[in-house]
Amino acid sequence: MKSYKLHLIRHGMTDGNLQGRYIGVTDVPVCPEGLQQLDELSQSMDYPYVERVYTSPLTRCLTTAARLFPGTDLVMMPKLRECDFGAFEGKTPQELQDDGTYQAWIQDSLHNAPPDGESGLDFLQRLVQALSDIFEDMMANGFYEAAAVTHGGVIMSLLSSMGLPRYPYNQWMCDYGRGYTILLTPQMWMRDRAFEIYDIVPLPLEEEEEPPLEEL
Repeated sequence: MKSYKLHLIRHGMTDGNLQGRYIGVTDVPVCPEGLQQLDELSQSMDYPYVERVYTSPLTRCLTTAARLFPGTDLVMMPKLRECDFGAFEGKTPQELQDDGTYQAWIQDSLHNAPPDGESGLDFLQRLVQALSDIFEDMMANGFYEAAAVTHGGVIMSLLSSMGLPRYPYNQWMCDYGRGYTILLTPQMWMRDRAFEIYDIVPLPLEEEEEPPLEEL
């Protein structure tokens, strides 16, 4: 059965990331250091050719998608946005350490939500629907290779809950502009809501082989 390849890529670095703040649905741009990092990656690493890029609607993802896949068709997917941290948005763990609701959330973020925010379970249900929408669009249009530019929490949640092989959430942490390639098949997705974790992305550029001496 034909496999569909989707590259899940984290957006470029922001000032909030540098400061260790919870930045979920807050719409912040990629910082100058992040833009430079993306440019260096695009020049030194091999990003795959894709037929479509699905992206979170937040600016940091749109900028990253356009930077890494110039000229490629971009489709905004609102369900690919990061978790809504509610009252914790823009704050650091140190600023929240004495907050009882924060401690409850840290202990069980799957069932607890930040004030005015999103629980882990609600977040995951949204991501399952996002991936289903992407997969359906790929199949409907005959796209066998695409990218999704999104957020670190999105990638880690998807891979730890539905990816094979199974590894804990923190195992799937990835750096800015990097991520993982997954393989989807209609049978596995419809039957198990699961996919295969295939590789990392981007890959190092292949060095050109030197010609044999007799050809010089």
